[in-house]
Parts: sequence; structure tokens; C-alpha cells
Amino acid sequence: MKYVLIVIVAFLLICCSKSTFNPEWTKKTAPPTYVVHFETSKGNFDIQVTRAWSPLAADRLHQLLTHHFYDNTLFYRVVPNFVVQFGNIDTTVTKKWDKFKVPDEPVLKSNLKGYVSFARAGKETRGNDLFINLKDNARLDTVHAEGIVGYPVLGKVINGMDIVESFYSEYGNKTMDVYDSLSANRKKYLGLFPKLDSIKKAYILKDK
Repeated sequence: MKYVLIVIVAFLLICCSKSTFNPEWTKKTAPPTYVVHFETSKGNFDIQVTRAWSPLAADRLHQLLTHHFYDNTLFYRVVPNFVVQFGNIDTTVTKKWDKFKVPDEPVLKSNLKGYVSFARAGKETRGNDLFINLKDNARLDTVHAEGIVGYPVLGKVINGMDIVESFYSEYGNKTMDVYDSLSANRKKYLGLFPKLDSIKKAYILKDK
């Protein structure tokens, strides 16, 4: 009986672990619109996602949020008068999702202040890191990078833009200089940038 109980507890821990992954999750389609609530170290804000603007990106974000992907993550890049960028830096989690590429899509909505897009660095590299525009960045609609044109918008901040604008920004782009080498080691990363703000929880508030 004791052995059976240990097995059950172990199974539950595995099932509830953030590192658990099922490829079937990547096949789920998002509703036409949904609202995401972010609880952060500075306060709360909401993003409304509109699937028609970037359907495959909206699907992936919905999938990630359903499985608590952004809980306990960092706003690791805050550049004044440009963007706030965030994502999960736990590579044991991200590598599993990254195997399932999000196909590229055209830019249908402009990167204006408060609008949200996936960051990317070439073909089919969207899928984890998001950025919120801190000003009208229309040039991001047409900029060329590694054979890809622009950053497709998928949603916009509808509440709490003042919170987004308050995230610690004095590190600027310095946080990106060591991102590739240290991003998997949260302790070391925060040792260099201890004032970074964070997401406590991010979850879907309502579907429409």
C-alpha cells in the first residue's frame, strides 16, 4: 500500500510539473479573441489577443498560457521609448515547445504603442518571447531580418499600460549581451540584473 501511494504521488508531481509536455498541446486552436491577465512585481495588466491579426501566433500563445508557460518569468529586456520584452528562460521547457515551429505570417496590424508581437530572429523563430511596444514602432512592420519582413502583431494592452511603462529599464539592452550564454541560469542572470521585474502569473481571463 505504501509503495502504491508513493507511485501515485510521484505520478501527480510529474503531471503537475511545468516541464511536462505533450505535443498535442500545439494542435489547439485559440478562440477569435481572448484576454490575458498578467500579475507582475509592479502590478497587473491585461492584453487582448485578436486571432485574426496573426492566427498561428494567437494559437501558440493560448497554448502556452493554458500550460502556465509564463509564470515566474522575467521582463528581461526593457528599452525606454522602444519595447518591453519577456519570455521563459528555462531551456528545459522552451526546447520542448521550440521543436514545434510557428509558421511565419504577414504583418496585418501596425506595431503601435501598447501592441504586442512575438520577437523573432529569422524564419519560423516565433514561439516564446513577446514584446510590448512602448511607442509607435511602425518601422517594425516592414523591417527585414534574416529573410523575414516585420513583426506580426497579435494583441494589445487594454488595461495597465502604466504598469508596463513602469518596469525597470536602466539596464536597457545590456541584458541582451549575455542573454544567450546566461539565460538558462536564472540565478546568475539575476545576479547581474537584480532589479529586473517579473511575471508572477499569466493566465487567460476570458475567451470570446
